[in-house]
Amino acid sequence: MNPESFQGQSPEEWLKGLASDPAGLAAYARHLQEQLTQKDQELAALLQEAQRREQELLQRQREMAEQQEQLVRQEQLLAEARAYIAELKRQLFGPKADKLSPEQEEQLRQVTGDLQEHAQRPPPVSQEVLEPELPPKDKEKLKREARSRRHHLPPVQLELQRVVLEPDDKLCGACQGPGRQIGQEITTEYEYVAAKLVCKETVRPKYVHECACGPQGVSIAPLPPRLVPQSKLGLGLAVYILLSRFDDHLAYYTLERIFRERHGVIIPRQQMVQWVEKIAFLLLAIYEGIWQELQATGYLQVDETPVKVLDPEVKGKAATGYLWFYSHPQADVFLEFCGGRGREGPQKRLRQFTGTIQTDAYAVYDSLRRDRPRVLKRLACLAHVRRRWYKAAEESCAEASWFIGQIRQLYLIEDQTCELSADERRAVRRQKAPALWRAMKRRALELRANPRLLPKSSLGKAVNYFLKEYTALVGYLRDGNFRIDNNLVENDVRVPAVGRRRWLFIGHPDAGWRSAVIYTIIQSCRRRGINPQDYLTDVLSRLPSMKNHQVKELLPSRWKTPPPKPA
Repeated sequence: MNPESFQGQSPEEWLKGLASDPAGLAAYARHLQEQLTQKDQELAALLQEAQRREQELLQRQREMAEQQEQLVRQEQLLAEARAYIAELKRQLFGPKADKLSPEQEEQLRQVTGDLQEHAQRPPPVSQEVLEPELPPKDKEKLKREARSRRHHLPPVQLELQRVVLEPDDKLCGACQGPGRQIGQEITTEYEYVAAKLVCKETVRPKYVHECACGPQGVSIAPLPPRLVPQSKLGLGLAVYILLSRFDDHLAYYTLERIFRERHGVIIPRQQMVQWVEKIAFLLLAIYEGIWQELQATGYLQVDETPVKVLDPEVKGKAATGYLWFYSHPQADVFLEFCGGRGREGPQKRLRQFTGTIQTDAYAVYDSLRRDRPRVLKRLACLAHVRRRWYKAAEESCAEASWFIGQIRQLYLIEDQTCELSADERRAVRRQKAPALWRAMKRRALELRANPRLLPKSSLGKAVNYFLKEYTALVGYLRDGNFRIDNNLVENDVRVPAVGRRRWLFIGHPDAGWRSAVIYTIIQSCRRRGINPQDYLTDVLSRLPSMKNHQVKELLPSRWKTPPPKPA
């Protein structure tokens, strides 16, 4: 049946014709099916071609993004190089430049090296162990040592699994006698045994006493205190969830997927959140104990960092909360979550603290000092000042290079005194540092009085910031225990800062305190060189059965590694 034969007919006539010719109707149906199959194949081919072109387009976009990033980095390096060359030319060939002395040339070389190092240096990592800093070695020598040193894995005490491979021709082919061993070759490699979830059952047999010699009754062993009563959370699983979430920075939905795909167990993220809340509540006693010890030191370094919070009262976007950091250079780290960056949080936390706080120039800190001037002092951070001079130097401000050189001399004094006692360090500082500070202040005042200095320029901002903070900057000379900068606590801030790029936000304002408690304990362990896994495993096994007055034994400052259990 040819479909063209029905052209010009009405629908009724076309249907009658189909009814009178069943064979033609079947042929027409097959014809339509063939056309439909052909169209499907053409559509599938077009779809495959579109997907291929889309993948090519995405790949090109990724390549263009990478090229753009490389271009930006190259432009930054080129701008920095031009700034260095311009400064050297001004020093050597400027109309008012005198010939540099050997000492000035050496200082200029050191400052230029500092600028280049600052531009290329990655962000500082957290200080993980409280140990005195070693005297700095020559940078070129360190670079040579790094190039010549092979990177071997450190020796560790691990479980040994030995595999012996015997040769096929160990026995003589003629007499079948064994050969005499004259030596052996050993090849060592590290193997990884994947973790696994196990179901642990605690069986408590029941016994009934039916004898006539004593009272009848049922005997059963008491159930040991559990980490989270009425739950299936074991100690090892609890430690794994805590470290994965707050030390490895995995989101709860990632943990849920890992349990499902790698272990075949479904643990909803809501269940994990509830467990973490109960564990954090159990750790509150240690958390407050850490604060009491820090408060008693009389010297705290303070900083804060923002974190996004899903607040049901804020519609359409995530709210912003803040984690406040309090630490002592030779002690623990304490975090507290607050809903904002106002003074209410630190004011409440520091209401009973007397001593010195070291902070950046955020106005809240100075307002706290003005509220209690007799019992609360404030130190500033030289690292914040130095960053502003670096920024000015990168824009070819010659005056900034001189200030960087002076700051370099101050840090050299700190390097020379790092192994001395507090009293000895204070004496050396007061002997060598005041002249450097007075020279910087005098030159900064001269620059500010110069009408050509623009207050909004990088150099103007650096000068004004330095003079505003000067009194708080030199305060570290009062006590050898004080630090010249706030870098230690700033490095601690980086840990949750890394985490928030992965888990993105805190799920609810009420969850902020849990993060603060657990981060406090993990970071305090890092500060003291304690393995957080060992610490949490031991502490969480003992806390449920301890009295409140016994908790002090578990503080990171007093905790000792438990002896290994007998095999």
